[in-house]
Amino acid sequence: MVALDGDHDPRSSVERLIERRSIDQAGVGRPLSRRARQTQRSVEAYLKSGVRPRWMERLADVDQGIAAEKQRLARAYRALQEECGEDPRMFARRWRAVARSWRFDALNELIEQHNDWYPIERQLPMDPRTRDYVRVGGRSYRRPVLGPEWVLEHFPASPPRGRR
Repeated sequence: MVALDGDHDPRSSVERLIERRSIDQAGVGRPLSRRARQTQRSVEAYLKSGVRPRWMERLADVDQGIAAEKQRLARAYRALQEECGEDPRMFARRWRAVARSWRFDALNELIEQHNDWYPIERQLPMDPRTRDYVRVGGRSYRRPVLGPEWVLEHFPASPPRGRR
């Protein structure tokens, strides 16, 4: 571009290059790729493309929470075994008390959310025979709510012989 008084264009060469590239000389942009033409264009598809689905995050949180609780319980179980020594009755009584007092409130709330929303978010089909959602990988999608029974199932009040 030439200035009106005959001087050269005051813009730098980079500015001139950028301006030329930003103007479509042919009046038509590049053609869309085949993939871009076939991809669904919606807000939902856009949001889904960049973020893990909530069901996936929640399931990972539940599984990690259960694993963390198992580790904490295993440490408490071993510590109580050492504390009680060779007295299985005292161990059983005290371990049942620990199992009853162990709190899983936050994790159970997450598990209940998972159990309620997972089939809807995953759009699981219904099994007409059972009138329930189909199994995922051959097993139920539901995670058990944790409580004293769950603790005693995984860490029995009467430890197997030879595990002291």
